[in-house]
Amino acid sequence: MIRALKVVLADDHAIVREGLKLLLSTMDGVNVVAEAASAAEILDQLAATGADLLVLDLGMPGIAGVQFIRELRATHTKLRILVLTANIEPRMVSAAMEAGADGYLTKHGDAAEIGQAIAALREDRSYVSQATGFASQSISPIPLTRREREILALIASGTTTPDIALRLGISPLTARKHRENLMRKLDLHNAAEITAYAMRLGLPAG
Repeated sequence: MIRALKVVLADDHAIVREGLKLLLSTMDGVNVVAEAASAAEILDQLAATGADLLVLDLGMPGIAGVQFIRELRATHTKLRILVLTANIEPRMVSAAMEAGADGYLTKHGDAAEIGQAIAALREDRSYVSQATGFASQSISPIPLTRREREILALIASGTTTPDIALRLGISPLTARKHRENLMRKLDLHNAAEITAYAMRLGLPAG
């Protein structure tokens, strides 16, 4: 039996949170432990509950877009972040995923996708809603972990291995090993090939 995911629902509309809570209550292995209507409440609830998953609307008070995701990722390294928003712009999808989101759902999409996204996140896979029209180009044909996506985006933007280590808070040796493993996994041989691969996925390249 799988351990129940502790979920925090973050949306500034109470009716949306109630609908989500009702939907998630029908799913096995999912336990909504808290709700939040602002950035401050999110931080408080994450600290209080030790949640595994944050379902996040980016259009909430106190949230400066994808920068908030970066800040969460820096302080809650094991937290899974599932964006649920009305914004379906490909640029926003790409920016959110690069910032560290694990999944991206649109409020215009099929409700069943929430279950599919949570299942993917449990397996350390990313998920982007079909409704964004971005899924085919944003998801690697070879499944990548969140850390591998971070490394891919950083290399593609021209970040050096020492700077990658600094950005991710890891040793240069570990950063180099991550880079080597990623290149081996994707059968890529140099930075130019990595950049081309990242651009095919819609990630920004420097």
